[in-house]
Amino acid sequence: MNYEVIEEHRSNYPDPITIKKGTKLKVGDKYNGPENWEKWRYCYTLDNGTEGWVPEQLLVIENEYGIILEDYTAKELNVEKGEIIKGMRELNGWLWCIKIIDGDEGWLPKEKLRIIQ
Repeated sequence: MNYEVIEEHRSNYPDPITIKKGTKLKVGDKYNGPENWEKWRYCYTLDNGTEGWVPEQLLVIENEYGIILEDYTAKELNVEKGEIIKGMRELNGWLWCIKIIDGDEGWLPKEKLRIIQ
């Protein structure tokens, strides 16, 4: 499905967590913010110390650790108002998108997008 960006978005995470299926992570706090994005956990890799938000649906959590069930990156897209993107997968208020203009991929908050035909 195609979307128009209705509000600019800039990533706050220039070095997003990127992990392979089967990687063990230290699982931290749940997201708690005004947007009410549920089921996001702040995770830390055990090998290189990268960290970032991971959807709970992609984790098997036991105590303070988890195993990621598929390859994942927390990369967010930087977009301008009016850009057209293709939405590929929605999780917890965010949409994995591909920019039509250059093929760049990443996550965007769904509330910054409007479905177009």
